[in-house]
Amino acid sequence: MSRFFFETDAGEPCPTGFTAPADVLVHFLSFAFSTRYGAQHELSKLALVLRGRYKIDLEPLTTFADRDVEEEADQVELDRVWQDAAPLAAAIRRGIDVLASGDQEVDALVAVAPDLEPRLRELLAMAGWAAGRGARVRMTFEL
Repeated sequence: MSRFFFETDAGEPCPTGFTAPADVLVHFLSFAFSTRYGAQHELSKLALVLRGRYKIDLEPLTTFADRDVEEEADQVELDRVWQDAAPLAAAIRRGIDVLASGDQEVDALVAVAPDLEPRLRELLAMAGWAAGRGARVRMTFEL
């Protein structure tokens, strides 16, 4: 099973975390990233709806990296994905609003990942906490 990690440079541990495995975030973020390559999974289509119809900037959500460092380029990528927490929190908040909106197309697309909204809400709590401290964050995964 894949694992999702959220880190901050806030200088203190984040008081909130995930209440269940967050592998659904690895899947969603990966499919959102892969839309540029023509991915046709429901989560890719969801990302396209969020970007297109709802004009949500998903760039903060698609800024993540593999934690497994096998060569120098991997470490460079891992260092590159640190980002300000506030834009990430804003993107997550807007996405959650859409998921909760009752949009029937969105509901049908997210049905393949029923844990997506709860994990996004938890990620929002973490990103919001970091944003309140002016911190940067990094999202990574392990396969």
